[in-house]
Amino acid sequence: MDSNDAILRIDSAIRQIARAGTKGELGSCIGKEVSRYSIFELQVIGGNVKRETDKLPFPYREKIRPFFDIQLFGMYHRLLVMYRSGSFTRMTKPINDIDMFTRYCEMLKTGCYSNEDASGSEFYLRDPACTLFYYLISGFTMFVLDEPGHPVGTPFPGGFTVEKKGNDYFCPIRDKEEEILFSICNFCPAKQMEGV
Repeated sequence: MDSNDAILRIDSAIRQIARAGTKGELGSCIGKEVSRYSIFELQVIGGNVKRETDKLPFPYREKIRPFFDIQLFGMYHRLLVMYRSGSFTRMTKPINDIDMFTRYCEMLKTGCYSNEDASGSEFYLRDPACTLFYYLISGFTMFVLDEPGHPVGTPFPGGFTVEKKGNDYFCPIRDKEEEILFSICNFCPAKQMEGV
């Protein structure tokens, strides 16, 4: 995809999702956009996620690898099932934190092209459409499902993981990513884990 096509694709997707007011509208917009990704693009995304994960130190990379798969492709499949089954038409509740969602939408375009990306990955810097995929899946997870951007159980250095207690989610790094302007952590519904 050339850079003009990527810019048009990103601009169009952001305009569409920014108009959503309900979880169902947002899910439908994201589902429509994500379903446009070709098998080739998904293979490139998956291959590059693997390559970036391979750079992590052993044994941490083996612990986190399945959570990256769940975060991107597990949620991708969940999104498409809901989109294709019509589930979003029955979701009429408003987006929980509309101010946070608005800030998320405002961040997206700059985040897709920034040299300071959401994942720390060189790959996302080279292909803004792949960064958009990451942000779309994260937006679905955080604003439609009200789940944390990193799945429950995701391990972090130091032995901490994302946890669910009752209806609340807790993350050991939730408030520690604020200096990374385009990190999904800044928009995540999880709370900062106490004592970390």
